[in-house]
Amino acid sequence: MKNIQTFFLAVFLFFLSNTIFSQRTYEIDLNVPEMSIRSGHLNLGGKGPNGEEISVNNYFVSLNGRPFIPVAGEFHFSRYPKQYWDESLKKMKAGGINVVATYVFWNIHEEKQGQFNWSGNRDLANFIRLCAKNGLFAIVRIGPFCHGEIRSGGIPDWVLGSPVIIRSNDPGYLEMVDQLYTEIGKQIQGLYFKDGGPIIGIQLENEFQHSAAPWGLTYPGQPHDWTASEQDLGITQQGVGVARTENPYATLGSDHMEVLKSLAKKAGLDVPLYTATGWGNAAIVVNGSIPVTALYAYPFWTEKKDLSPFFLYKNMHSSPDYAPVSYVAEDYPSFAAELGSGIMSVYSRRPIVEQKSLDAMINRCLGSGANGLGYYMYHGGSTPRGEQYFFADEAYGLPKVSYDFQAPVGEFGQLREGYHRLKLVHWFISDFGDLLAPMAIVLPENANTLTQENQDELRYSVRAKDGSGFLFLNNFQDDAVMPDKTGIQFRVKSSRGDLIIPETGSFDLKSGENAIFPFHFDMNGVHLNYATAQLMMKGDHPASPYYAFFVPEGVKPEFSFASKKGLKIQNEAGCIIEENKSRWLVKCRENGPSEFRVIFGKNTIKVLVVDKAMALKAWLVSVGEGEHLFFTDATVLQWEKGFSMHSMGQETCLLDIYPKLGEQASIDCSADELVKMPGKTIFSSFRVSWNKVEVPLQTYAIGERKLVVHLPKEIPSGLNDLFLSLDYVGDTAMGFLDGDLVADEFYKGIPWKIGLRRFYPEAGDKDLVFYLRPLYKNATFLPDLDPADVPDFGKQDQVLTVRGVGFVAEYGCWVSIEE
Repeated sequence: MKNIQTFFLAVFLFFLSNTIFSQRTYEIDLNVPEMSIRSGHLNLGGKGPNGEEISVNNYFVSLNGRPFIPVAGEFHFSRYPKQYWDESLKKMKAGGINVVATYVFWNIHEEKQGQFNWSGNRDLANFIRLCAKNGLFAIVRIGPFCHGEIRSGGIPDWVLGSPVIIRSNDPGYLEMVDQLYTEIGKQIQGLYFKDGGPIIGIQLENEFQHSAAPWGLTYPGQPHDWTASEQDLGITQQGVGVARTENPYATLGSDHMEVLKSLAKKAGLDVPLYTATGWGNAAIVVNGSIPVTALYAYPFWTEKKDLSPFFLYKNMHSSPDYAPVSYVAEDYPSFAAELGSGIMSVYSRRPIVEQKSLDAMINRCLGSGANGLGYYMYHGGSTPRGEQYFFADEAYGLPKVSYDFQAPVGEFGQLREGYHRLKLVHWFISDFGDLLAPMAIVLPENANTLTQENQDELRYSVRAKDGSGFLFLNNFQDDAVMPDKTGIQFRVKSSRGDLIIPETGSFDLKSGENAIFPFHFDMNGVHLNYATAQLMMKGDHPASPYYAFFVPEGVKPEFSFASKKGLKIQNEAGCIIEENKSRWLVKCRENGPSEFRVIFGKNTIKVLVVDKAMALKAWLVSVGEGEHLFFTDATVLQWEKGFSMHSMGQETCLLDIYPKLGEQASIDCSADELVKMPGKTIFSSFRVSWNKVEVPLQTYAIGERKLVVHLPKEIPSGLNDLFLSLDYVGDTAMGFLDGDLVADEFYKGIPWKIGLRRFYPEAGDKDLVFYLRPLYKNATFLPDLDPADVPDFGKQDQVLTVRGVGFVAEYGCWVSIEE
């Protein structure tokens, strides 16, 4: 008996000691000097016709007197069919984007000197009007040099044949630029912020005195000849990166940017915000532009994969990425406006962007002091063909048509996982960005010495003001698998005293996860000490306002509220509530939804808590006077009257609506069946179904490298689009209609999906001919691929296999709800 007791005592002590020593309390002290926020030194800002105002200080942008964090998504109107712009802008709006950035590619609009084309997919004015219609601001990137993986970076071939020095103050070149800006100004006249329009910003040039594109007029095997002035060739480099040399022509660079701004204003391009790419010693308009920064974790212009520093917290306000820079960083807000939310493939390099990297990247930027975000690209597209050549950057080895970019919204409008991940952070910024923007950056002591190779130490940061703030954590690293971080507890020191998060025990952060936790947060007059759940959004609803949180994987969600006379907290579903003299503690389940009600006096707020998997299915929709969260696998877009639902490949989808609809609510749905689902207490739940559409597949092979797919006469009714999925192992694939190249793709181990609606009605009852080239054993890009997608060559030098081909229906319907 004694031996048994001794055994169980030893086991108990083992687990006790293991628990104690596996938990670590991290400390961060918020008693630091306040941010030095200065204004008046920047020649930026402006007013609208009805008193609206945009202003800029050295730390953030303000809109109508409130701190405002721009969230910009790049979408090139000339790379997407005009008839679908409105739908795509609604996708961007639904994804939490508030600013659309777009290039005006000089050579696409003036392919022949003196002949400007603003028709069809080149209709800039109509695109900007649609931005306004969808409640989106716009930043127009006017060049003259753009890059954007366009032939010669957007500079027309005829400029190369002209007696001028490009990207300089050469009078002949400036005369050409003046004409370009004048024509752009004519197109968007009356659409500026000062006129009540959506255009709040103009970007001048791009990567001036940092990078360039190769001239499109070149010869196979010839070294790249960069689109830069001869003076700047020695400081011009390939792609985005740290400047390799000092710039002896920095003053001339600033002068040129000043000239471009003066030409823009002369052409009527008058906006509150002028921006310039500021990384790697690039030139800006000193005190007259916001220098934007970049971040590419998966670049195609480097020789191979490597670990980037872009998932380590730092002070981006004082030390921008790709420093050194040509300006005093602390004089400007940190606007990380070219964040690689995808990447292109070139023939020799085909990086694969990990979808978990996207929200981890934004977490890191916000936790490092970024007060503006922008994605390149947020929406992919297809590069048009000119009269004389493909506009794609063939010299760089890009696809001739595809500009999918692995973007959150793909080449054919398809949504990727990263879209949903970013959306959750964008909603947070929309509702709480005014609190976050003025907050100082507080870093742990090891922040300056922590490297990307160190994957064992916890990565964290705090943004705080007056003891209130947000705790940022990140456990993602590109091109690596991070170990789970376990036993995490925090002690936050501030003028309010020490705060322990969580008050007892600890939480874990799984590999690849990231989190943002609020502390000392005012929740409609109720003091939230902390939450170990990520704040997602605040919903306005006439019945009761509500807050929505989601739970990162591995975290035990709990909420601590300061006790207050008259405060009551009630469980609605899935919560355990504890109370003592100093606080209320609410513990929610890790998986599945929970809800509790916070009552103080006459005010009541609801709190919804869902796991991250469910949060990734969320859509924010206005119904009547209230905001609702819709949880569904389908895409939900808000229109002027009602909303649309699109379901990719699934003829049935479930829809959970929070808060619940009123008993008198009426729903009209154009799908084939809408069934109300019983039994859920938190949500109004429905099943939406369409009659299954099966499109007959007719294919045949021509030799070993050509595959012919016969297309249906029309896109079946009830579908939003019809996709063709081609699963193959090869090198490259091209798709031809009537002998014209209409689509192409570089193999990356991912099935190629082509949206067909854009080709109709012309494509009806025709053959889509694919030409596939084999994958070679010595291909330089094989290390970029997932090892599972690299075939066993055996004794063969090349492999070409078609594993499957088929149609995928994207179902669509219209829904309207009245409460």
